[in-house]
Amino acid sequence: MERVFASKSGKTVNLESYIRERLKERKVLLMTHLIAGYPSLEENWRMLEIMGEVGVDLVELQMPFSEPVADGPTFARANQSALEKGVSLEQYFDLMQRSTNQFTFPHLMMGYYNTAFRLGHVAYCDALSQGGSVGYILPDLPVEEGDELFELSRERELHPIQLMTPTNTDQRMAEIGQRAAGFVYVVARRGVTGSRTEIDPGLFAFVERCRQATDVPLALGFGLSSGADLKHLQGTVEIGIVGSQLLRVWEEEGETAYADLMRDLGDGRH
Repeated sequence: MERVFASKSGKTVNLESYIRERLKERKVLLMTHLIAGYPSLEENWRMLEIMGEVGVDLVELQMPFSEPVADGPTFARANQSALEKGVSLEQYFDLMQRSTNQFTFPHLMMGYYNTAFRLGHVAYCDALSQGGSVGYILPDLPVEEGDELFELSRERELHPIQLMTPTNTDQRMAEIGQRAAGFVYVVARRGVTGSRTEIDPGLFAFVERCRQATDVPLALGFGLSSGADLKHLQGTVEIGIVGSQLLRVWEEEGETAYADLMRDLGDGRH
């Protein structure tokens, strides 16, 4: 079955084909990130508007969780704050649906398996489909334990995005690559989000290992922070992912600086 998503216009598009088509216009794509409910749902909407103005290529919309094991201090604190403010799954999916109705970039649910477990796999996939999501990223779901969820996802044309990390063996990467759909999230280094990633020969060697394990596009995340970082990734991966730096700039410098950084990241694609 061809995996597709419904864009704002209602036209169905294969996600991998979408990525490759966008790459005809730019040398690397930009995927951005926000945490629903932090600092507030109203500020989330302004972030999304700025993303739309810049024309980002994909967006991760994170559902807050109490134990975000892949997230560094910036995101962990933001998750906790959003939960303390009472953000709910209903508000999360309302934000997603509002955003997918307004903006043309594909949306991915980022979160943890607890959400799918609590809702049940069928209800989880249905909620994502109804919200207009193209798929999801669940860092704490081992690939061999997701078969039922992945099958339900295929039936609903959702992409379960897999992760490859520097600690994976080549055999493990091959197992992950066999189940990959849309793109693979390449975790740039050991540890959690937020810390600076050095773009060096060691990183390029790791990316090449990932490339040998799958034919789908690669998206590199964890520690990217500028348009210059994206320029360094051109010709190495198809997508650069920026999250923690955007949130830090919003918190510390405000909306204008956030928009400036977003434009800088947009320029880094060319």
